[in-house]
Amino acid sequence: MGIVLGPNRYGKAEVRMVFVNRESPVHEITDVNVTSQLIGDFVDTHLTGANDAVIATDTQKNTVYALARTGGITSPEEFALRLARNFVDQYDQVTGARMAVEQFGWTRISTSAGPHDHAFAKGTEEKRTTVVVKDGAAEHVVSGLTGLVVLKSTGSEFWGFPQVDYTSLVETADRILATAVTATWVHSSTDLDWNATFTTIREALLEAFATTHSLSLQQTLYAMGKGALEAVPEVAEIRLSLPNKHHFLVDLDKWGLDNPNQVFFAADRPYGLIEAAIVREEAPVPTGIWAAAGLFA
Repeated sequence: MGIVLGPNRYGKAEVRMVFVNRESPVHEITDVNVTSQLIGDFVDTHLTGANDAVIATDTQKNTVYALARTGGITSPEEFALRLARNFVDQYDQVTGARMAVEQFGWTRISTSAGPHDHAFAKGTEEKRTTVVVKDGAAEHVVSGLTGLVVLKSTGSEFWGFPQVDYTSLVETADRILATAVTATWVHSSTDLDWNATFTTIREALLEAFATTHSLSLQQTLYAMGKGALEAVPEVAEIRLSLPNKHHFLVDLDKWGLDNPNQVFFAADRPYGLIEAAIVREEAPVPTGIWAAAGLFA
């Protein structure tokens, strides 16, 4: 039995960059974390250490900065596509690329005179994410978000589960439902208004979370994914990962106090973790895209 080199890729991880658009007196900032990885004919460097085909990872880092300077950043998707095309179209030994971009949120500071032209406050832990996978001429865009923390103070139940060995959870017809949403979706096109599409999907996820009377987090997850697919026909599949951020009612009986669903203990672990894919049957996702994007299969 022989031993050979399997699939491989390499690049520069987590290139942090803030881009300031100064085209008008009202500045816009884009705060991103970029990971660039190249795929191609790099067998020799693995087997012998020969580097004549290797585009240095430092070169990839500098390319991130240079392409931001020459073309700006209108969206994570557009920038990742431009990076991938730069490497694959320019170098014969590079047959594919994986570009991942995380975007961090900043909000414009409001003053007594109105929104400030160039002062910003850091947003929440929510991040917008993008992975572009390019294989020759084929291009696939995987977008998403993570760290979107949401909570409903009512409108959620959980009961009817089997009372098997070691079951201690008490059934409830009124509970807090909270989670930190990670959502990732595959587009069936690379010719979209990326910012508008992202906003539409995010709003659809929030709408479904808020308006679905939940009998389980699984039910809510499906409603959120279904709403996103209905809102944007160009999305072929969406995958959601929802940790259940448990809130347990505090027993105040020992102090002679009732607790009509007002005082809760917010537990951080252990927690339920609900994950699922919601798929548009007529638009199958190409084989290997989820793995290339680094997500659960």
